Formats: sequence, C-alpha cells, structure tokens
Amino acid sequence: MLFLDYQPDLNETDIEVYKAIISEVNAVASMSIRELAEKSHTSTASVLRFCKKFRCTGFSEFKIYLSAYLESLKEEKEVKTLDFESELLNFLARTQDKFFEDKFDEAVHLLMEKELIIFIGVGSSNVVAEYGSLYFSSLFNMAIRIEDPSNYPINYLSTELAKKMCIVALSVSGETTEIIQYLNHLNLSESSVIGITSSSNSTLSKLADISITYNISLEKINEADITTQIPAMYIIEKLAKTVRNRMETQ
Repeated sequence: MLFLDYQPDLNETDIEVYKAIISEVNAVASMSIRELAEKSHTSTASVLRFCKKFRCTGFSEFKIYLSAYLESLKEEKEVKTLDFESELLNFLARTQDKFFEDKFDEAVHLLMEKELIIFIGVGSSNVVAEYGSLYFSSLFNMAIRIEDPSNYPINYLSTELAKKMCIVALSVSGETTEIIQYLNHLNLSESSVIGITSSSNSTLSKLADISITYNISLEKINEADITTQIPAMYIIEKLAKTVRNRMETQ
C-alpha cells in the first residue's frame, strides 16, 4: 500500500485518512497535518497514528516517503514510454536490413501471383486481420478475413482454387493454437502462407512459406496480451502499397 510492501492494519479512521490522501495525492506534500485532518474529518492525533502505521515518526517523514514513491512511479512510467518508442524505432530501422527487404520482396512477388488473399488472426490479431483484408481489397485484390479460424478448416479445397490463394496469418507470439491448427489443414493443399509474427523461431514462422518477423517484446497485463500491433499494421500497409505500385508499372 503506497510506499509499503505490505498491507498495514487500518481501522475505519485510518481508512478515512487514507482516502483523503489518495483523493489529492499530489497535493499532500504541501499540506499541513491540520489540513489533512480537516480534509479527512479526523484529528491531528489520528493522522499521526496513521503515519506510524506506515513506519513514519510523523507527518513530515510520511510526506518525504510519499513524495519519493510518487517520483518513482513517474520515472517508471517514463522508462516504459521510452522503451516502447525505442522498440518501434528499432523495428523501423530493421526494415532497412537486407534480410527484411529480401523477405518482404518475396512476399510481394507471391501476392502478385494470387487472386484471393485470406487474412486470419485471433484476439487483437483478428482486428488487424480485418483491417488487412479491407486495406488489401481497397488497393489491389480481393481479400477476406476468416473471423473464427477454428470453425473454418480447409478440408475440401480444389488444387486449382488453392493455387490462386494466399493466406496471411497474423500472430504476435507465432504460437496461437487456432492459427497453427488452421494452417495444419493446409499441409496437403497448394495454398501459400505468409506469416506475420514477432518471433522468427515460432511455429508460425516454420509453417509459413514466407515469414516476416518484427521482433517486438511481448507485453502482458495479467493474462491479457497488450503487445503493440503497429509493426504488423505497418507490414500489411507496405505490402499492399508495394504490390499495387508494381502491378501498375507492369
């Protein structure tokens, strides 16, 4: 709680003091003990007892610890923001590498040969898949999204149709179960697969004919994957625009 690494035993009066502090946490440093007592509808003695439960001899010491705690939170937030921006800048720099450009060029040539593009993804990647299908359809060719890959296995696909298709599989980790199972149904077909993922060592990268990886750190809050999808969207947009430009110059 606050700058403590444990939950102190607070009574009802302490809770009132705590609520008053939280409601104006950034202003507490400039408050007097009497002002906090009035704001919390308690007494100065109650505020002092509260401070002692936070291992402080008095209100002045409590304010010092609280200010240091708030500053540490601010610094942590700034570091995370810088890390996020640095990762995106590093990704953009890697798009100029020969290895990335070669893989990208292979994907462009493959897409130019196809008549139907199918996008698949799960979770936030499903949203990107929908965006990709709309973007591709607007620029150069018919594209659709499979909303629920687990319910659309390709068991009966003619060789002629399969050869005209390209599946663009999106998965940040490259290990999404539904995507892997869907692609396994293509083992005996003639369909081509482009994988867009963060990991070059993932199952998706191994199953795809062409894998374009962006190497961004995975980020989770509890069990929710909140890894940025900006690199995947960048790749999709650049692929579509490049294919469109090359087809126009043919």
